[in-house]
Amino acid sequence: MTQLQITAFGDPSVLRLNPSQDKVPAEGEVRVRICFAGVNPIDAKTRAGLGWAAAQNKDKLPWTPGYDVAGVVEKLGPNVTLLAEGDRVCGMVGFPLSAGGYGETVVVAEGELVRLDGIGLRQGAALPLAGLTAWQGLFEHGALEAGQRVLILAAAGGVGHLAVQFASAYGAEVVVTASRYNHSFLHGLGASQMVDYHDADWPAQILAEGGPVDLVLDLVGGESGKAALACVRPGGRLVTVPTITAQQIKEAGAALGVEVLGMLVHPDHKQLTQMLMLLRQGEVQITVSGEFPQAEGALAHRAIEGGHVRGKLLLRMPAADGQPG
Repeated sequence: MTQLQITAFGDPSVLRLNPSQDKVPAEGEVRVRICFAGVNPIDAKTRAGLGWAAAQNKDKLPWTPGYDVAGVVEKLGPNVTLLAEGDRVCGMVGFPLSAGGYGETVVVAEGELVRLDGIGLRQGAALPLAGLTAWQGLFEHGALEAGQRVLILAAAGGVGHLAVQFASAYGAEVVVTASRYNHSFLHGLGASQMVDYHDADWPAQILAEGGPVDLVLDLVGGESGKAALACVRPGGRLVTVPTITAQQIKEAGAALGVEVLGMLVHPDHKQLTQMLMLLRQGEVQITVSGEFPQAEGALAHRAIEGGHVRGKLLLRMPAADGQPG
């Protein structure tokens, strides 16, 4: 088989296809023949040498990124009880150190996977990391309640467009920042107030049009995260996802009396199952804006680093041929 690996830290050209042997699953593990893998901003940041995963893996290159997979179980290890050969599955795998989603196969514990009954492989690959980040940011860390007002920064991206739908379905009033090009898209997903982050006075627009918010889900970090603090009501909070700038936003929040929480997404079988049920019932949809062959993963990284991707990007593996999407 082949795997697309980070051979050195740098620009997307450091991603190279390398041969590899299929691994034999051990106790409680399964091998999945991957059909699609999700491409996430954390993949590009790690490839550039930024963040915790890069620091932990700098002496282990070449390294195969990718945490989102969907495919078919092809081999079982001893004492696997939840899955069978031929099952179509998805999951957030190997997070945060081992990854492996950019390969043609991956061996993981069966508990990291959920069956894709009635859900397509593309949707299954696009959901796990983005969906869990949105879910945990809103509900675990943000403690969002029905009737509250939530601001989501970069709402048209992979995490953001799911967070809009989760929050709206839960009965929250959803405010978003996005380019004007994406305003109608986000309104259709449940956002009630949209502001253009290109406008220098966007925090003032949010306050003038609807008042302060109870929660900010910050998917941008840096200066945007700090600017959003002005939108938070007394006693509200901001949850910031980019780890690189979390500390500076916490310090800025402390000066303003706003609680700021950093977060790192974690696998959760139950939450992923719940989100798949929402997909199956048609209450949530995933937008996949681009699909790249495994060998062209560098193009996917360039696209995601461009910062204007609506929804999710996927890598398509050879095994996807002949499989219903």
